[in-house]
Amino acid sequence: MSRLLSVNSCNLDGFEGLHRAIQGTHVDVMQLGRGKFRGSLTHLGIGDFSLSIGSFSVGVRTQRAPSDDKLVIGMLLSAKDRVTHWSFDMRPGDVLVMPPNTEHDGSFHGASAYAAIRLDLADVASVFRGEPRLSDLASWRDKNHFRSDSVIGLAATRRLPLIASCLWEQQATLSDAAADFWKRSIVDALTGTILHSLPPDTGGPLPSAMRLVREVENYLNSVGARPVHISEICAVFNVSRRSLHRAFYDVLGLGPVTFLRHKRLCAVHSALRESAPAEVTVAEVAMQHGFIELGRFSRYYRLLFGEYPSETLGIHNTAAAPDVVAALQERRLG
Repeated sequence: MSRLLSVNSCNLDGFEGLHRAIQGTHVDVMQLGRGKFRGSLTHLGIGDFSLSIGSFSVGVRTQRAPSDDKLVIGMLLSAKDRVTHWSFDMRPGDVLVMPPNTEHDGSFHGASAYAAIRLDLADVASVFRGEPRLSDLASWRDKNHFRSDSVIGLAATRRLPLIASCLWEQQATLSDAAADFWKRSIVDALTGTILHSLPPDTGGPLPSAMRLVREVENYLNSVGARPVHISEICAVFNVSRRSLHRAFYDVLGLGPVTFLRHKRLCAVHSALRESAPAEVTVAEVAMQHGFIELGRFSRYYRLLFGEYPSETLGIHNTAAAPDVVAALQERRLG
């Protein structure tokens, strides 16, 4: 018997492209870091087994709704700055476990790359057969973070992109034996860190700060596109500006005023990308999202995205898909 191998790759020229950061999962994304966004995504499938590899050039905030019924196991491949998931501070080689139907939030403070597999809990016993600790369903029902051993973690961060690159070149139907071998190779790269993990650090954001930031973000999502002032946030959550600033800075590395402005700028960016110059003007879209001083808005926009809003307007992502894994390898070896 045989199984179809599929590898799909694309380049990204905006943070919006990370919405499908992991095959089959919708992730809400917001750009945090300043500069022109550049990224890449590769989704590799062997039957119903999938591996996703992504990279991006500036800091982003990612959130997954608790409606995904799959288990996601991810590894941080590289990071130029701090990376946090929930209250875990992560280093390259670390592994993160996202159980089914669990919300997730992560903050990447700079350029980063990751890898992740996504599978059914029912498949855990067969995927991790031979390892009693890993084949037990109870091991995967709680969110968790595994700190990598430096040698094992470094080897895994190199191994996963190399596997994806090799399979990209084949783009063929695999025998059952070959499919099983490559699945085991991918899984072993991730589980090596889990089985030989070091004690986790305790220097991540405080749970209370994470909870406040999450509640504020949920509130912002509930009001939709309406611009929200910082004083409204303080009143709704009965918190001082100082306490709010401390929580946001601990979790995201920037204050709440800057966060609110970035969130509105990201909404403007998405609206401009989806519009045609004949339909709207930059001024109309900016004012709808709470920007009145257009000169200042334009400066903020260019600082965050590396281009003027007029350059974004009417641009649609029609670029052909290049070999993303090769780009990942080139960046890693450079």
